[in-house]
Amino acid sequence: MTQIALHVGIDVAKDRLDVAILETGELFSVDNNEVGHAALVERLSGCLIDVIGLEASGGYERAVLKALWQAGLPVRRINPHRLRQFARAAGINAKNDRIDARLIARFLATLPVHSIDLDPRLELVTELVTARRQLHAELSRVNNQAEHVRDPALKRLAKRRATRLHADILLLDKRLAQAIAADPALAQRDRLLRSTPSVGPVLSATLIALLPELGRLSNRQIAALVGLAPYDHDSGKLKGKRCIWGGREPVRNVLYMAALSAGVHNPVFATFRQRLRENGKLAKVAIVAIMRKLITTLNAMIRDNQPWSPASV
Repeated sequence: MTQIALHVGIDVAKDRLDVAILETGELFSVDNNEVGHAALVERLSGCLIDVIGLEASGGYERAVLKALWQAGLPVRRINPHRLRQFARAAGINAKNDRIDARLIARFLATLPVHSIDLDPRLELVTELVTARRQLHAELSRVNNQAEHVRDPALKRLAKRRATRLHADILLLDKRLAQAIAADPALAQRDRLLRSTPSVGPVLSATLIALLPELGRLSNRQIAALVGLAPYDHDSGKLKGKRCIWGGREPVRNVLYMAALSAGVHNPVFATFRQRLRENGKLAKVAIVAIMRKLITTLNAMIRDNQPWSPASV
């Protein structure tokens, strides 16, 4: 008798994992800890699994994702936005943990999902980059708040918080540099990236941690992954403006700041920006074009294991 390959959806909460198997209709739960992960792996290892999917859930999914991946099971991380769009298209308005687990299983059976390749070397760097981004966002919020308060005591309080956050960010920068330098492969990637004028340690660490596909995809694929590939907006006689959409926002945000610097201080990109502006492109359009050119240049550098050269742009 032919065995049916199963699609397994997992809804992740802080303390519990709700699991749904589409083909059999099974629903069960395990604890979101090492014991629960081991029980889940044991239960699924004896089945013919097509794919297991779980939604990114603020980091609570990392441990079970790693456990399933280490067990050799075909696990995938699902983009929450795509999942919500799928639910709307399917007319699923209700929401609870079990419904979400079934929804993920249906999503896996309907739409293609990309495989993941976990690299244990990146765990610490990814954690540090994420923590730094969160601290930087908090620092921006505190600074913005300080601009609007009038009470001297509140201003002093905001200043102390900002000073502390800035010190913590500097500590994370030092720890990031140490973590990258400790691994020869990551250190080499960091040297290649930072050989490019206007690519500093923050962008380099962000690309290493959050864009491990760099150097392994085509230029168009890597631009789309970051959210910099322009998409058509045409219908019949309507010829709308092409626009970028989606992608990895944390990478795109850091790349934006680097592109602002490159458009002024990197001679190659400064010339490119000036040409775009002379051709009538808006300033924001020119910056996005620099971002796209910068990430595709870095992609080629990592692919070819070659440092920055103006001739390669």
